[in-house]
Amino acid sequence: MTDKEGAQRVRLDRIDRQILSDLQDDGRMTNVDLAQRAGISAPPCLRRVRALEEAGYIKGYHAKLDHAQLGYTVTVFAHVGLNSQAEVDLVAFESLVKEWPEVRECHMLAGETDFLLRIVAKDWDAYQKFVTERLTAAPKVSHVKSALAIRSAKSLPGVPIQVEEKK
Repeated sequence: MTDKEGAQRVRLDRIDRQILSDLQDDGRMTNVDLAQRAGISAPPCLRRVRALEEAGYIKGYHAKLDHAQLGYTVTVFAHVGLNSQAEVDLVAFESLVKEWPEVRECHMLAGETDFLLRIVAKDWDAYQKFVTERLTAAPKVSHVKSALAIRSAKSLPGVPIQVEEKK
């Protein structure tokens, strides 16, 4: 079975799901530890990881950084409306957003808001400067509504993975 990019799809069994779950929780886990947790030896574990990467289940490995320690004390969710929902304008906005390092996430939405952006800034003044000089000045942007995050109670990467097969 192949996916839309033509990569060979892997039929996920319990071991694959365990590998994905463990790597999602700790991407630095050694292959030996990963294999032990999955209940297999290291060489087939490494082959499975490579197959999961090639099939597109694993898109990359990242370090979770402490944003406040790095000086980014403000997180804002910006609801952005465009004055045109033509595909060419939506794609152009997405391309522009990809150039802004402050924008950490960009989601196109259905409903009143066209896009939801998660933006980080050093402080409130830096965010306001970003909004006025770049975001609201961007082509086709009609309005921006900001919601300042006060604190985060939960921030998990990825998706919930059911390791045990349903019977």
